[in-house]
Amino acid sequence: MSPADPPGLDLSRLRAHLDEQSPGLVAGPLSARVVEGGRSNLTYIVGDGTSRWVVRRPPLGHVLPTAHDMAREHKVITALRPTKVPVPETITLCQDTKVLGAPFYVMEFVEGKPYRAAAELEELGPQRTKAIADSLIDTLGDLHEVGPASVGLADFGRPEGFLERQLRRWKKQLDASRSRDLDGIDWLHDRLARALPRSGPPAIVHGDYRLDNVLVDGEDRITAVLDWEMSTLGDPLTDLALMVAYAERGSLNLEVVSNVSAAPGYPDTEEVIARYARRSGRDLSALDWYVGFAFFKLAVILEGIFYRFSHGQTVGAGFERIGEAVTPLVALGNETLKEG
Repeated sequence: MSPADPPGLDLSRLRAHLDEQSPGLVAGPLSARVVEGGRSNLTYIVGDGTSRWVVRRPPLGHVLPTAHDMAREHKVITALRPTKVPVPETITLCQDTKVLGAPFYVMEFVEGKPYRAAAELEELGPQRTKAIADSLIDTLGDLHEVGPASVGLADFGRPEGFLERQLRRWKKQLDASRSRDLDGIDWLHDRLARALPRSGPPAIVHGDYRLDNVLVDGEDRITAVLDWEMSTLGDPLTDLALMVAYAERGSLNLEVVSNVSAAPGYPDTEEVIARYARRSGRDLSALDWYVGFAFFKLAVILEGIFYRFSHGQTVGAGFERIGEAVTPLVALGNETLKEG
């Protein structure tokens, strides 16, 4: 790698691969920058002076089993391209680790802004903020309406036993990243395990659906849903619950977690749930369990990033304080679950 290459991206090797797989795509020397804000997979914007593309690859170290699967992310984006769900066009998938040291894929660059902070939405005003949030909810409904078999994703996951496997998976990932005591997290896991709800009809699940994982254009339209690394077939209420969890954590003032729901005009939790219910027609009576699980999942994700950062295995701004967010998220999870 040359001194101009960002961490984890050898531009000369990337150029050679693109020239081989997509002759004529790249017209000149490549430059790149790391996209700030990502907490897991590494994202780069790459350009040749005329065109731009996006490269996604796993973090630089401590990659947990089943996590950071570039092929799955590439597959679901490619499959959803003809649907109402806005996604970028994929260009190439490379699973040969000799090129960049890890699997990666390249997709088109889509114009749009990922809103990560309430202050950014405040500049737009309450009316535009509400329109963006409503579009976010409706796009989630559009995703959950897509028939997996109709887009070639019938084998993308196993909906039967989804919640049990999810809880087991995130507990396993927690154990793989344990490096300190986390008050209440084992109690939260055990309470979730004792009260697994019965899932409704399965759907394509994004796995990390929130406003800063979509791009919004100047007319407040969602131009792309991004970060599909945790997507699968399963219980769609896990996506809705994650939106609710992100909204309810606003009182914690955690800098490493998006606080867009605090912006004037952003729908409150009841409005989010009601709009999704009208859009989907799904039974939401057990949503408290899903929200409790969402807080558990968020805590595990942030603990994994804290582990990698503390061991010098990932890069990005704001990582030095990410460990502070874990215990408060666990507390919110325990508060959400009903007693019994």
